[in-house]
Amino acid sequence: MNCYVIVVRRWWTVLLALVLLVLVSGTVGTTEVSVPSLTGGMAGARVAYFTPVVIVIAVMYCMERRLPSAESTAVVPIRRFDQAAVILTAVLAHGAGLLVGLDVARNITLLLALALLTWRLANEAAAAVAGLLFLILNLMLGRAYDASGHASHTWWALALYPAQSVGAWLVAVALFAVALKVSATKHRGYLTVR
Repeated sequence: MNCYVIVVRRWWTVLLALVLLVLVSGTVGTTEVSVPSLTGGMAGARVAYFTPVVIVIAVMYCMERRLPSAESTAVVPIRRFDQAAVILTAVLAHGAGLLVGLDVARNITLLLALALLTWRLANEAAAAVAGLLFLILNLMLGRAYDASGHASHTWWALALYPAQSVGAWLVAVALFAVALKVSATKHRGYLTVR
C-alpha cells in the first residue's frame, strides 16, 4: 500500500511543488506581470497569483499515474487514498499559506476543486489547464471599477477576492467538498493491503 502511493502515484511530488510554491512566492512572488483586461486598460498581477497552478499540476500528475491491472484486482479502494492525499494537499497548502498569503491557499483549494470537477468530466491534462484558464479569465474579465473609480472585482471572480473575504472562503470550501464527492466516482480501482 505504501509502496503504491510512493512509487506508482508519487504523491511526494506534491510536497516538492509546495516547496517550489513557497520559494517562488518568497523570491519573485511580489513581481507584477502585466495582463490585459477586457474591461479596460492593462492591469498587473503578482507572480504569486499564478503559483497555485503548480500544485494543481502536481496533483493531477499523481492522479494520472496508475496501474489499472493492479487496481482492478486489489482489495482496498484506491480512491480513498487519492481523496486523502488531495485533502492533505489542501491542508498543507494552508500551512504554506501562512508564509505566502492565505489568498494563495484559498486559490489552491478553489483550483483543486475546479481541477477535480474537470478531471471527472475530461482527463488530467484538461484539469490542469482549467485552473490556469480560470485565473486568466478572472484577471481579464473579473476586474471592474466601483462608483468612486477605484479598481475592484466582479462578484464571480473568486480568485481576486482578498484573503479575509469569508464569502470567497465558504464558496471555495463548498466547491472543494462537492468536487471530492463527485471525483470519487471517477474510477473504481482497489489496492491490496499487505
